[in-house]
Amino acid sequence: MTPDQYCQNKTSQSGSSFYYSFMFLSPERRRAITALYAFCREVDDVVDECSDENVARTTLAWWRGQVAAIYSGTPQHPVAQALLPVVRQFNLPQEHLLEIIDGMEMDLTQHQYADFKSLQLYCYRVASVVGLLAAEIFGYSDRKTLKYAHDLGIAFQLTNIIRDVGEDARRGRIYLPQDEMAQFGVHTSDILDAHETEAFQKLMQFQVERAQRYYAQALAELPAVDRKSQRTGLMMAAIYRATLEEVVYSGCHVLRERISLTPLRKLWLAFKTWLKN
Repeated sequence: MTPDQYCQNKTSQSGSSFYYSFMFLSPERRRAITALYAFCREVDDVVDECSDENVARTTLAWWRGQVAAIYSGTPQHPVAQALLPVVRQFNLPQEHLLEIIDGMEMDLTQHQYADFKSLQLYCYRVASVVGLLAAEIFGYSDRKTLKYAHDLGIAFQLTNIIRDVGEDARRGRIYLPQDEMAQFGVHTSDILDAHETEAFQKLMQFQVERAQRYYAQALAELPAVDRKSQRTGLMMAAIYRATLEEVVYSGCHVLRERISLTPLRKLWLAFKTWLKN
C-alpha cells in the first residue's frame, strides 16, 4: 500500500463530511488535502483511542518528531511520507502542523473550559489551523481569504461541539463554556448524567446562534475572486450548516443522540454547492 492509498483509506473510513467535498478537487489537490486530513485523523485518534495519558503524550511527541522529519525529508509514517511533497508544493508552515498536535494534546488535560475565550484557542488549534492549511492547498489570491478560513474553522468546530455534547460527555469532556452554563443554570452533572432540562435547551440555542454567526461572518469575508478556488470549503460549509440545522430541527436532543446526515445527502449538498460556485 502506498502512502497516498493509506491516506485515502484513512479518510474514507472516517465517514467525515469532508470526504464528500474532496471528491470534486483536481487529483493533485485531492491527494494533498487527503494527506492533511489523514494527519488530523491520526493525531486525533491518539487522544480518543488511547486510555493511558502517558502513552498518548509519548505518541503525540513521536508525531511531533514525524512533523520535523517531514521538513527534513526523512519521514517514516505513511501519512508523513504522503505529506512530504504536499508541504513543499503548497508551502505549508511547519508550525501549523505542530499547532494541530498542540490542540489534540489539550484534550488530555483540559476537560472543561472556563469561558468562550479559552475555548477559542482550542477551536483555533484543532479547526482554524486546518482551515488555513486547506486554504493554501485550494489556492487563493486575496489574503482576506485566510480570515474566512479561520472563522469557518471556528464555525465547524462549534458545530461539532454542539452535535457531540452527549458523546463528549461520555468521554468525560464538556466543551460548553462554564460561565455560559452557569448563566443558563446548567450544571456539569446535568450534562454528564444526560439530564436534559429547559435550561439546557436555552443554553444550546445560545450555542447554535453563535455558530450561525460564525458561518455568516466567514462567508461574508470570502472575497469574490477566491470563491471558485475555495469552493471545496463552501461545500464543507453547506454540509456542516445542514448538520447544525438538523440538530436544531431535532430539538437539540444532543445528550442522548448524535445527529448526522446520510452519505447521499452530503454528496448532494456538495454537488449542489459545486454547481453554484
